[in-house]
Amino acid sequence: MSPRSASVNEQLRRRSRERLLQATVELVAERGYEATTLGDIADRAGSARGLVSYYFPGKRQLFQSAVHRLMHHTLEEALEREPRTVDGRERLARAVDAILGLAVDRPVLMRAHMAGILQAEGFVQCPEQQRLAALLRDTVERYGSPDVDADYPLLRALLMGAVFAVALPGAPMPHTRLRAELFQRYGLDWELGLPPVGQAPGGSAPPREVPPVGQAPGGSAPPREVPPGAVRSADGPGSAGTAAAREAGSPARRTRPAAGEAVPPAGAAPRGCGQ
Repeated sequence: MSPRSASVNEQLRRRSRERLLQATVELVAERGYEATTLGDIADRAGSARGLVSYYFPGKRQLFQSAVHRLMHHTLEEALEREPRTVDGRERLARAVDAILGLAVDRPVLMRAHMAGILQAEGFVQCPEQQRLAALLRDTVERYGSPDVDADYPLLRALLMGAVFAVALPGAPMPHTRLRAELFQRYGLDWELGLPPVGQAPGGSAPPREVPPVGQAPGGSAPPREVPPGAVRSADGPGSAGTAAAREAGSPARRTRPAAGEAVPPAGAAPRGCGQ
């Protein structure tokens, strides 16, 4: 029997590594980071326990690589899903939705990831992290950034902050509000990407259509609001009470948002989300 070629050996090593990364994601999502051991991961992957230390210096490095792999796959699937597009604004919207979606769908995993990258050792430089970084940089470039070297780290930081805010135990922010902030910052329409069904910025139901200012439904002018203390006479809005109010400097009408009207957010992502 002839020995395996170098290419076959490389393929087998890659598959073993992939199984370890997938097993890590599954177990940490099920049990949490602290309760997951390297032995558990090797057993789930169907690998010899010695292989874990062969591929990874330790548990933290293995876990970061596993999450970066998951993030890269998730982002790649979002960018390449049908209908495929080369539009930079649509691709950026898909990227934001993909990363925020991980924080919503896998909070235990993403909390552990955020905690890990805040340790003194910082980020793990691994092939998975580099592939994720390259994909995010390409997204920024296709969006039309005039300075990718400056804008890519900013996007990474904004996504990291959004993931932290969504996954924060006990006080999470609605991901729709964070999505609205990011979309506004980058000038993206709410309908781009994968918008939450039946929700508008802030997580509320979509605002009902509001008639133009000065018109009521049907096109007529709305009734004038009479301030407290005004005396309504048979002469209608031009009564002495409203005239007195005007003379006193108090507006006879008040402008306020219609009930149900949505107020847009003011202003608007890691090295853990790619460097």
